[in-house]
Amino acid sequence: MARARRISRLGAVAVVPVLAVFFGTLLPGVSAAAADTAAVSDGSPRPSCTADTGPYQWQLEKRLKLKEDGLMSEEDCRAFRTLQKRLGITPANGYPDVKTYRLLLVDDVKKNPNARKKCPEHRPRVTCIDLSRQILWVQQGKKVVFGPVPVRTGRKGTETRTGWQRIYQKNRTFFSTIYDNAPMPYSQFFNGGQALHGTYKDLFESGSGGCVNMYVKDAERLFKLLRIGDALYIYGRKPARAAQDRFTADDDRLIAEAFGGAGIPVTWSLDTPLG
Repeated sequence: MARARRISRLGAVAVVPVLAVFFGTLLPGVSAAAADTAAVSDGSPRPSCTADTGPYQWQLEKRLKLKEDGLMSEEDCRAFRTLQKRLGITPANGYPDVKTYRLLLVDDVKKNPNARKKCPEHRPRVTCIDLSRQILWVQQGKKVVFGPVPVRTGRKGTETRTGWQRIYQKNRTFFSTIYDNAPMPYSQFFNGGQALHGTYKDLFESGSGGCVNMYVKDAERLFKLLRIGDALYIYGRKPARAAQDRFTADDDRLIAEAFGGAGIPVTWSLDTPLG
């Protein structure tokens, strides 16, 4: 949080942004960059950004058109922190972790997740699940009515089943009979024991037992939208496998790198469990 320093010495233009930052938010129309500028208009240095080099340093440098050296600089840290604030990531500390990179990839395609035309548009409503990009959205014809949101699908050996599926059962509260009574809030079953549902675990680490996991808040919204009999179309390949294919597009390989792994620390809080 920025400190209000000698407000009486600031110009009239600078006072409003500083007060906005002081109270933890920005007023409408006041950008983060403007607030940063205002905070130092009295000549004192800006608060430093001191995050360490992280596992997605190079990928984020490339996406944000920064110097691609794989090493953290203060410029990098500030750019990453600004991105995290825009994406609603907490803490917005400038550390280039898997969550930041994956949510940036979702944000990149939010206007038109079906630009590649791989999910059919001829049905009244289709829930599209792209295993290669690990995203889910719902479309009615060409109009996107939900998402896209990040998901976690089946790991090797318990892959999420592909092709056309239908929702045949819905349970707001459900516990897995296979995986030690693991909670499956807002479950919507589409093939055997596989379901769309929320998870309290790290969404960007490892893989599921075949279900399509998502944030609990996203699972709740999707639960309210879909009905028994609604169609799902699941396509693509799990990123960990697609990454090994030399014919895979560059974006798919980058997504595969950001899918998660044992060496990536969990640095963010879990979803709030259901009451």
